[in-house]
Amino acid sequence: MHVNPFIRAGALAVLCLSAVSFGAADKPGKLDGFARCLGEKKAAMYGAFYCEHCKEQKDLFGDSAQYLPYVECVEKGTRKITDECKALGIRKTPTWIFENDRIEGKVLSLQELSQKSGCRLP
Repeated sequence: MHVNPFIRAGALAVLCLSAVSFGAADKPGKLDGFARCLGEKKAAMYGAFYCEHCKEQKDLFGDSAQYLPYVECVEKGTRKITDECKALGIRKTPTWIFENDRIEGKVLSLQELSQKSGCRLP
């Protein structure tokens, strides 16, 4: 059976890229522990999927953003605010709520998050 060399090369490229992506996913991000600590300290970031500032906040964490204590304030497939976010009176995103403080509508630096939460930066 003859296999087109372009198909063989494409299949090989897909296999190589898959191996690279799986390897990268296994590596811990440098801010994983910090992001997890925020949740342990009862801090939470409330945001909306369409919010550019929320994306900017998450981007500060890179791959570690998956561990952020994040609450989506918009019902999936709509622009309707969730009952939880209404009850908390969240009007701007991102809103960070810490144990004794609330910061609304502002991207916080990693240093500010560390100071507010008591979580140490690596």
